[in-house]
Amino acid sequence: MAKNNVHTVKKGTVGRLIKTLFSFFPVLLPLVLFLIVFNAVVQAAPAIFQQNIIALIEKALKKQMTWDQAAPGIWKYLVVLIVLYVLALIASFTYQRLMAVITQGALAKFREKCFKKMESLPIRYFDTNAHGDIMSIYTNDIDTLRQMISQSFPQLLSTFITLVTLFAIMLYYSILCVVILGMILMLIVTKVFGGRSAKYFIKQQVTLGETEGFIEEMMKGQKVVKVFNHEEKAIHDFDKVNEKLFESSRLANTYANILGPILHNMSNILYVLAAVAGSTLLLLKAPNISLSGLPLSLSIAVPFLNMTKQFTGSIGQVSQQINAVVMGLGGASRIFELFDEESEEDEGYVTLVRAKEENGEIVEAGERTGMWAWKHPHHDGTITYTKLMGDVVLDGVDFAYNPDKQILHNVSVFAKPGEKVAFVGATGAGKTTITNLINRFYDIADGKIRYDGININKIKKADLRRSLGVVLQETNLFTGTVMDNIRYGRLDADDGECEAAAKLVGAHDFITRLPDGYNTMLTNNGANLSQGQRQLIAIARAAVADPPVMILDEATSSIDTRTEAIVQRGMDALMLGRTVFVIAHRLSTVQNSDVIMVLDHGHIIERGNHQALIEQKGQYYQLYTGAFELE
Repeated sequence: MAKNNVHTVKKGTVGRLIKTLFSFFPVLLPLVLFLIVFNAVVQAAPAIFQQNIIALIEKALKKQMTWDQAAPGIWKYLVVLIVLYVLALIASFTYQRLMAVITQGALAKFREKCFKKMESLPIRYFDTNAHGDIMSIYTNDIDTLRQMISQSFPQLLSTFITLVTLFAIMLYYSILCVVILGMILMLIVTKVFGGRSAKYFIKQQVTLGETEGFIEEMMKGQKVVKVFNHEEKAIHDFDKVNEKLFESSRLANTYANILGPILHNMSNILYVLAAVAGSTLLLLKAPNISLSGLPLSLSIAVPFLNMTKQFTGSIGQVSQQINAVVMGLGGASRIFELFDEESEEDEGYVTLVRAKEENGEIVEAGERTGMWAWKHPHHDGTITYTKLMGDVVLDGVDFAYNPDKQILHNVSVFAKPGEKVAFVGATGAGKTTITNLINRFYDIADGKIRYDGININKIKKADLRRSLGVVLQETNLFTGTVMDNIRYGRLDADDGECEAAAKLVGAHDFITRLPDGYNTMLTNNGANLSQGQRQLIAIARAAVADPPVMILDEATSSIDTRTEAIVQRGMDALMLGRTVFVIAHRLSTVQNSDVIMVLDHGHIIERGNHQALIEQKGQYYQLYTGAFELE
């Protein structure tokens, strides 16, 4: 998601938001809009009946008709007015109830769409955006829509209908230039102050996301902050971010708070000017310039003044909603930015299927057979099946995260089924990058990566990753039981298979000593376990997946030496018959590898088994003997 440095609402955000809301509630929303319009029209209608009632009373006072003659008409208008108010009350009650459903439903659907979109994004997105800023979209940005949808949009629509209706009625009965000029002036003031308020409210949303990103980063790194006594520096950095948020919020609310009182006083001034102008015209018995052609009288002047007050008051109500509307549109812009992020592309068409052998040929199977195969459709309509073996080849691979800095240079790796390939080298040499490319978290710039002889670009990413087991240095456990976390490796695994995987990697003993064994609840990324225990569960998760290729990225780095020996025995059993890629700083964990590759600044500078590399007396020899240390 690109950072919003311009701090403006993107063009078309309002229309897109409305279109999205209609897609969520194609029946309910039009019904609510009808009820809002009906209610708004009724709110403006009393002026018509008031004019008719006053006209009848005026005729009775001037003896142009008797009170007995005027009474039925007065009662008729009063009854109609009461009926309209009752209907308006019903409409208002109904749409307010329905708006609660629409508002909360819309927020739930926006969160659902955001999460669904997030799950489709490439790893690069999460590597280049602060996690706290992404979280801010789910919390602050979506929450800004709540008031806008539930209150501001209905209020603005109702106000707009009321203004149009009142303006039409006022033009019909009388045209007073002072009202029109006052209305234009109020709209100009609203635009000027509202526009400036909008600019800073949008900036506030952006800086709020940046602040949450900073806080999230500090929370994750609190141990580092404590260890290096950086509390004062952290506070100083937070103050700078917080000051930026304060400044944008202060300016936003300053302009927003000024607008209301200005419009309120302009409304009062306009009301007085209309009263003075109307009284003067009545005294001078000036002709009434109107569409109706009715002469100027009290029956017109009184409701006209009330309409003037209602009209200017409606414009003032608009100003009260500007804050919520601008914040909501700012939040909507950031939400739509997430929606517009490019999803992870997957042009693959080779899929992974269960297979079996019949008459010496591999065919697709509907049941579990223990065998997997690549289903490869061809342009001529034929389909071939290639047994999943775990033969991985990187041929002349170049890669760069950024065009300015190339990470890998002409890297070639040949891993045969059942081989253990180890990568060693200093931090930043490109070890983890190679495994990221095998997973297709990133795509290569040049060269080829083949899996069982198939270019991995042709393999669907989900199927490719299903065939790979990964244990990362940074362990991630999810809220749930120990059993749930192991089963995460293969959701259809039964309890027995999960326990077998735990026994294989040496995790069973400590799990059975937990308060509820495999049913022990884990929260906060397994904070109630030691780092080594968490890593063992992550290894068991990979084991239950039973993939032909394993990637172990510093998998035992967080485990003490004694535990490492236990895990190593389990991992040796796990590696049997599999292609294994190992990244390790501890050279003791890679000595038994079939091939060890030494990387330096994206180049493979040495390759061979442990004994051969020792005999070469190159960099690996220096690492092993301690003459050179990994950074």
